[in-house]
Amino acid sequence: MPGFLTSLDLLALGVFTLLWLGYAVVVDGVPGIRARSVIVAMDDHRRRWLAAAIPKDNRIADVAIIGNLMASTSFLANTSIFILGGVMALLASPELGRRVLAAMPFAEGPMTDGGWEARILLLLLIFVRAFFELTWALRQFNYGSILIGAMGRTEEAVLQAEMAAQVVNRAARHFNTGLRAYYFGLAALAWVAHPVALILASLWVVWELYRREFRSAVRAALNGLS
Repeated sequence: MPGFLTSLDLLALGVFTLLWLGYAVVVDGVPGIRARSVIVAMDDHRRRWLAAAIPKDNRIADVAIIGNLMASTSFLANTSIFILGGVMALLASPELGRRVLAAMPFAEGPMTDGGWEARILLLLLIFVRAFFELTWALRQFNYGSILIGAMGRTEEAVLQAEMAAQVVNRAARHFNTGLRAYYFGLAALAWVAHPVALILASLWVVWELYRREFRSAVRAALNGLS
């Protein structure tokens, strides 16, 4: 067991990892559960949108929709770069970080340099993953805009529309994965204060993700149940 992490630290880190990976495996990997999620409902609506674009002479509005999706994805990708810069600064200044932490009520007592670095490295890994997922989503939205522009009005148009829908849907899934990393990044930030805070924050994040993806009014509306 690493000397700079306590048993409670390791337990909290294990719970955090299990909840993040377990949620992704269950929600993204179990077809019966995944079929009831917001993202699958949106997959169907994106297919309908692109099928409806086939007879249009002018698809400027459709490409503008893709541009809007790219703008929000680009914003989060750029933000993750700024976060990574701040995280690297914290990693280089453990003494300053611990002094700030010491002024917080209910925070854990003084920790070793290794304990501080473990917490910051976790944040670093999370937002690196977020950056890669979001930039890959951005590229796929770009590919989707090209496919929309290439759609004709011939017999192949239906196949072309389905192809564009598949690319845009995959971009949305990667965007969702990157956004999920942001949520768990907020949970990981709680570890800086205390290992128990990490456990509680991880449970709260999983509940919020579940509620928004499966129990929200938006999900009901998308499925025509409201």
